[in-house]
Amino acid sequence: MKNVHPEFSFQSRELEGQIEGTLGDPPNKKNYDMMVNALVSEYASGSGLDDVNLMAFALVDCIRFKDPKGLLREAADYEGSDPARVFAMAECTGEQGAAMYESMTANYPELARQAIITAFLFKNQGRWDDEDRSLDRLAEGDEGDDDDMEDTAATDDFTQLFDADGERE
Repeated sequence: MKNVHPEFSFQSRELEGQIEGTLGDPPNKKNYDMMVNALVSEYASGSGLDDVNLMAFALVDCIRFKDPKGLLREAADYEGSDPARVFAMAECTGEQGAAMYESMTANYPELARQAIITAFLFKNQGRWDDEDRSLDRLAEGDEGDDDDMEDTAATDDFTQLFDADGERE
């Protein structure tokens, strides 16, 4: 398993939530298809919102990944250096999908790179690990607070600052 950049894991979880929310409960495939078709149409025409998750949402049903290992390596760096390298690792099928992919990569190269990787991670959740940032994980190896009061006890000079009379008993 490979760890990915925390922002990519966040975006992948967000995409999953968007898709589930659009499908609804019980799932309504008609609403979902209308949403995807609208997004694909917008991006294919050269417009659309510059939003990573909406781009990934539009890509997720028509994208095909040609280099999964390369995409997994690219997922380690959210900003990335060469969007064209990622564009060569995937493609979209269908006339509308291909037009959308070409338009996205030309008009929003950095966001399109991130959206492609987000769609890849969403569709391949078993290939990567989310970095564990839980409190339990962060506390590993921490021996806790020292019980020795010598290091943390307030000195007389310090406590006198707050003494109203300036005198201590």
